[in-house]
Amino acid sequence: MKALTKAEEQVMKVLWKMGNGLLMEVVENMPEPIPHKNTVATILKTLVDKGFVRVENIGRIHRYHPLVSKDNYSRDTLATLAKGYFEGSFTNVVSFLVDEKKLSVKELELLLQQLKKKK
Repeated sequence: MKALTKAEEQVMKVLWKMGNGLLMEVVENMPEPIPHKNTVATILKTLVDKGFVRVENIGRIHRYHPLVSKDNYSRDTLATLAKGYFEGSFTNVVSFLVDEKKLSVKELELLLQQLKKKK
């Protein structure tokens, strides 16, 4: 899966939250500072070209639908991060987060309990 720029990720986050939307709906739901509608339109076209979004033509109006789910994109991005910076090891990722105090031992224990319940 191709990587997204920060601007493309912002637009995708809006589409994932909305489910689908017209250009002006996407613009209205963008975080501050809200980019110009032409900027958002260009980003949406790029997302279509990259295969992340599909366009539904309703006359002269375009409704945009995400083709890649947030979960699939997150999974792929995290795997790429682990491969690129942590020798492909998610254990190394978690260890790094604990070492950097981004994840406490208590949070890690709660996560482990949740995982045990899912089995």
